This record gives sequence, C-alpha cells and structure tokens, in this order.
Amino acid sequence: MRRAIRAVAAAVLLAAGGMTTFVLAGPAHADTQICEQYGSTTIGGRYVVMNNRWGTAAEQCINVTGTGFAITSQQGVGSTSGAPVSYPAVYYGCHYTNCSPGTNLPLQLSAISGVTSSITYHYVSGATYDAAYDIWLDPTPKRDGVNAMEIMIWFNRQGSIQPIGSPVGTTTIGGRSWEVWRGNNGSNNVISYVAPSPVPSWRFSALDFINDTKKRGAVTSAWYLTSIQAGFEPWIGGAGLAVSDFSAAVNSGSTPPPSDPTTPPPSASCRVAYAADSWNNGFVATVTVTNTGSGSGPINGWALGFTLPAGQSVTNSWNAGLTGASGAITARNVSYNGSLPAGGSASFGFQGTLSGGYSAPSAFTLNGSACAKA
Repeated sequence: MRRAIRAVAAAVLLAAGGMTTFVLAGPAHADTQICEQYGSTTIGGRYVVMNNRWGTAAEQCINVTGTGFAITSQQGVGSTSGAPVSYPAVYYGCHYTNCSPGTNLPLQLSAISGVTSSITYHYVSGATYDAAYDIWLDPTPKRDGVNAMEIMIWFNRQGSIQPIGSPVGTTTIGGRSWEVWRGNNGSNNVISYVAPSPVPSWRFSALDFINDTKKRGAVTSAWYLTSIQAGFEPWIGGAGLAVSDFSAAVNSGSTPPPSDPTTPPPSASCRVAYAADSWNNGFVATVTVTNTGSGSGPINGWALGFTLPAGQSVTNSWNAGLTGASGAITARNVSYNGSLPAGGSASFGFQGTLSGGYSAPSAFTLNGSACAKA
C-alpha cells in the first residue's frame, strides 16, 4: 500500500502529518541506502523505489540495487490487529505526485490492452509481514493523494495478520487459487487476493486481477490505472525481506504486451526531435514527438521520459505537463494534444537554467519504450 490508511491510528498519523513530502535521493546506480521517512530513488530509468515509513517514528532503512531493494533495518512495531508500520516498495506509475520516469500512467482502463509484470521476492522467518503487490485505480486520472480502489495481491503473509474486511470466496486467476477479501479502510475500497501458500516468484498478467475486480462491480472501464507497486508491509521486524527483481509494462490500444515481462518493452514506433537555444546561464528547448507506426493505430495519451544532463533545471514549460525539475523528467500530454495518429506529431517546450556547458538529453522513452532520435 502507499502511505496506507488501514486503521483509526493510521488516520490520526496522517492527519498529524499534514501534507505529503518526498525526499528524492536521485537515480540509483550503485547500491543506494535510504533511511529518510519517505525517501525515494529511481532504478533502471523506469521505476521508483520508496522507503515509505508512514506508520512509525522508528528507523527503517532500505538498500536499493539496480533491480530492486532489501530492508536492512526495521525497528517499528505495529499492532497485529491494526495497521502495518510501512510499505517499502518499487513501483511503476504515479504515487503522491512522484511519477516513475516515462510512465504512461494514469491510463483509462478502456484504453489498456495488457498489463504484464514479474516479481521475485525474498522472504525471511521470525517477522510479521505481508508481501503485497498493489494495483491502484481511481475514477479520475489522479496523480496525488489516495485513490478510490486498491487491489492487493498477497504473495505471502507471516504472523497473525489479515487483509482489510472479510473473506467473500475464492477464485482462480493466472492458474492459481486465491482467497478473496473485500472491505474498506476508511479512505478507499480494498479487494485482496490472498495466496494459500507463499509465492516467491511469478510472471503474470496484472490485467487479469483488474478484470476480476471489474466483474465484481468495484470499478468500470471508465476508471484509470494510476500505479503498480510491489513491496512489503511489515508489522514486526522485516530486516532481510527483499524484492530482487520487478518489472511492469502497461500497453494501450491494440499493441500486444511483451511476451516476456522480465525484459523491457520493445522500442516504440516513435521519433523525437529535440532543439535548443542556450546562453550563459539558461536555455529554451523545443521537443517534437512523432508516432512513426504505420499500422499500430493512434497513441492515446503519451508520456515522454528523458534525463537532463547535470547542471540543467526546468523553470517553466508549455504544451505539456512536466514532472521533475532536474535529472529524470517526464513530459505528459495536455488535454488538447494527447492523441497521436500514425504519422502525427505533438510539440512542447520548456525553459531552464544552465550551469556549465550545454548538452541535450541522450535518450528518450515514449510510454516507457525507447524512441529514435531525429
């Protein structure tokens, strides 16, 4: 869960905390240690890893690798009849305005043709926790705050803990049996799918769980997928728990999902032209993205990811919404330029400050897939 609200005590913590603040540690290259309460970093140029210690003042630290993270210290203690103390996780999408580089989320469910993912967990004994894979949905393309619907996939649970609500039956998804729970934590609805025994690793279609939730009347095709997250909810202990590998790809239109979700999506049929004028301490850039696909149909909703070289920082932009000011940047369409038919283009621009010599970004991704440079 994101800064979860699972009990009255958690609601009080959130009320006392006021506005959400993220501490950004920057992209992770070598292993990165994060102990800040809401510290985060990016990995693989595609995902965000967050410490997310939302329910305790006690120390929690994670070690972030190029493919995941491990909990190295977790000193908080939560009541097993109440909320966990944190949710360290890796995610694709948007979480409290912190969006992963190049993500195409939020995306309306009616526009999604596939959601493929893989996850590898490492479990430990002697702790009380669940290994939770979260799928967040909302009636609006929400990038901040609490979403209306949370799907939780419990890959494992240890100790006397249980999902929100009560069991409502069983189902089979992805060839596996799941116990289904349904409830509300006071801020959002929750449907949980609980594995009867620990699942250490799995490649699967997350869209299958979304479709099952639709069949239960909890969401409709008009809702939006906002993020996909995988991590742990510890109540007691947890040092040594790890996500050693994570991948997620959300495909729109008629484009089929990648056959192997452990590998990056194939290169997009797109081209990016990047032109800039610079001076001693500033620059203006114009970016044009073109859908070069001949038969793949329109791109409905685009997110262009790129990394500004060191010394550059965005001050304002036009014809796109930009997330991030320096380093990893994501530019998303605005209301009037979100559809790119085959051969169609959209342009946007931004102004920034400059320290040192000017250089252009070296690579671009469109909706998470690599783009050619013009």
